[in-house]
Amino acid sequence: MTWTGTLALRIASSIGRCWLAFFAPALLAAFAAPAAAQSIELDAATRSRCVDVLRQGLAGSDFWPAIHAAEGLTLGGHADEVRRVLGPRLAATRDDQERCGIARELVRAGDRRHVAVLLAVLAGEDDYGHVHAAESLYKVVEIGDGRALRNAFERPTNLRLKLMTAGALGRCGNRRAMTFLRAMLDHEDPEQYRIAAWILGRIGDDGDIARLKRNLKRAPDELTRAYVEHSLAALGDADGLKALLRNLASDDAAVRTYAATFAGDARAIGAAGALRAMLDDPHLDARIRAAQSLLVLAAPPPPDPQEDVSRLVFRATQEHPRYTEGSVIELNGGSLVLAVTEFQGSGSDFAKARIVARRSTDGGRTWGEPRVLQENSGGLNVMSVTLRRLAAPAADGTIAMFYLEKNSFSDLDLLVRFSSDELATFSPPLRITADPGYHVVNNDRVTQLSSGRLIVPAASTADVKTENHFVSHCYLSDDGGRTWRKGKGVVDAARRGAMEPEVVELTDGRLLMIVRTQLGTIGRSYSQDGGETWSDLESLGVQSPEAPATLRRIPATGDLLLIWNNTYVPGAGHGGPRTPLTAALSADEGDSWRIVDDLEADPKRTFSYTSLTFVGHRAVMSYWESDPATNRLSTRFRSLPVAWFYR
Repeated sequence: MTWTGTLALRIASSIGRCWLAFFAPALLAAFAAPAAAQSIELDAATRSRCVDVLRQGLAGSDFWPAIHAAEGLTLGGHADEVRRVLGPRLAATRDDQERCGIARELVRAGDRRHVAVLLAVLAGEDDYGHVHAAESLYKVVEIGDGRALRNAFERPTNLRLKLMTAGALGRCGNRRAMTFLRAMLDHEDPEQYRIAAWILGRIGDDGDIARLKRNLKRAPDELTRAYVEHSLAALGDADGLKALLRNLASDDAAVRTYAATFAGDARAIGAAGALRAMLDDPHLDARIRAAQSLLVLAAPPPPDPQEDVSRLVFRATQEHPRYTEGSVIELNGGSLVLAVTEFQGSGSDFAKARIVARRSTDGGRTWGEPRVLQENSGGLNVMSVTLRRLAAPAADGTIAMFYLEKNSFSDLDLLVRFSSDELATFSPPLRITADPGYHVVNNDRVTQLSSGRLIVPAASTADVKTENHFVSHCYLSDDGGRTWRKGKGVVDAARRGAMEPEVVELTDGRLLMIVRTQLGTIGRSYSQDGGETWSDLESLGVQSPEAPATLRRIPATGDLLLIWNNTYVPGAGHGGPRTPLTAALSADEGDSWRIVDDLEADPKRTFSYTSLTFVGHRAVMSYWESDPATNRLSTRFRSLPVAWFYR
């Protein structure tokens, strides 16, 4: 429900409202004992009626009910219809609040391109659409790189905006935002604390039940009380569920509508009869929300948002003894694609290899059949893929696939191909590393700065067999990847040098490069000119064997997340085993680190070459996992809620 629609709901006709009260006693009894069923059976006639109600709403002239109907149609399996109807409407309106509503439902319907509309409205100077943009981002669990939301959350002047940005950030793992929302339950203004209650009902936990119940005593009106009751219901509170059922029979159209909406969120199976009756409610939005919740309740329950999804997606075999160096990307429609290097006959870095990928439509729980993204075009192999969706100055919708082409011990280059159709097809390859040499660019390493500049961090040597000393540097593109040049500065270290670099942009505009070394720690260097030149190498202050580390900024919090092998054994090969695989956080731009926990800790296996991206409220990873019996290397997919790193 958008806040602009509340007044309209409350000014509804009272004709025919008493009919629902007939159902209340029997349905209240349905809540007396929790039902074992997780979903309802919806007959064909009722399902058809639900869809008809939603289609009529979508076609109607009342804007916000039409947007709510679009949500219901998407949740009911008719996303293609929503995209077809709303696409032209987005192009036709210049009203920022309406643009947010339309863009939100297009995103929910599987067209994630329109997240950019919401972020642009939120970051715009005109504050007319700011709250709606933040609310919409919260609803569809999208925060982009988090900067616009984090900036808006820090503004003290607009409390409603702060509440909605807190909802979006808190849903994606920001503990400060959750603390603020819980504190707002004690606010003296009922309008403020009911919004906080509304949000916590969807993203809170059992600990919020007592907090919410305290607010019931001071609710000044039925609508405010209903907000709190429905959130209690969504959190599984029995009294809240009973209150939600009573509210389905309320004389207040707003209360009825909110009850119908939250019936789906609360998986209120016992409300099915009342919701069926509400398909004839005299109020349009109540009918729409009842239809939506019936379709939601007929579908399987959603996955647990705290689930740890861990799957061995590419399992090594005798024919393909090594699947490593992966990268994960979310496609426009919400599917995930995991691409890896598939080696043939041997696990050597110099064995024949190509890039293959599998797709998941359920967040990584199951995966489709493999598909070749890049055949072996090298004298030896192609390997170490990076998939990146590019922002301007690249064309809208561009995905870049970076990969190494290996011809010999002295000839290793990075190439890139572009896709404008979500990885269905690719442009011809473009060579990035035009200078001679052996240029190592790890998987999942390319960074796009806030300026739009693309940064490829590379470690180069003339010949990996005869020289085998690396210096790190960057290749740069300022035109979306069409042309490239080599930066001027390099980073060096003792022994084998500065290897396998990673680059992240800091909040003050500098770049931080971390590198693999043989010195027992992760090395670091800084650039103040966008990757052109670099400071002398120093220690990051984190011990490490000679192994790569992965560094990213968490969108919801702004903290830096480091994933690496937290072990160092002086004198051991490569400085120690590549286990455990550990996560650490920095809240001060990498100056200090707090170890969170081990992601993997089996001492008989090794884990390395991690990829990391953020999808909604989750940190999505891939990494190799060794088999101690065969010494083969497989690729594991891992998806954790961001909140896991803040336990």
